[in-house]
Amino acid sequence: MRVEIKWGLIFSAVSLIWVVAEYWSGLHDRYIAHHAVLTNLFFFPAVLMMYLAIREKRALLGGRIGFTEALLCGIGVSVIVAILSPAIQYIFSRWINPRFFEEMIEYAVSTGRLPLELARQHFNLKQYMLMSSMGAIGAGGMTSLVLALLMRTRNKN
Repeated sequence: MRVEIKWGLIFSAVSLIWVVAEYWSGLHDRYIAHHAVLTNLFFFPAVLMMYLAIREKRALLGGRIGFTEALLCGIGVSVIVAILSPAIQYIFSRWINPRFFEEMIEYAVSTGRLPLELARQHFNLKQYMLMSSMGAIGAGGMTSLVLALLMRTRNKN
């Protein structure tokens, strides 16, 4: 379980760095129109970190890993990330960019994407904490499944 905790912590730190980079680059205000698309680029470092976690687990198991061990490793990382995600959201929205939700609400309403009340229901700390945790489990589980299929080692009998 050490590998899963280690990579869960790394993943959480990288996700915080990612949202800070989004903020500093203007994706939360000046270039907010591009945020919805560009934030999805986090997919690439997320898959890389999950791959590195499973690869490290395989090395600890003597260079061989079965589907179940690889899947459980990825799910373990995902659970750690899900547990830490609310804290990451809190840190970001309270100390780094306290205007994040206001900016998102203003943008969604001004572009006609959402009426004000729906925007308020969607863009708030409680909702983002929930979405980030559920997203970690869902996306992490799917990524783990695919990587477990690709990275498992088969018996050569």
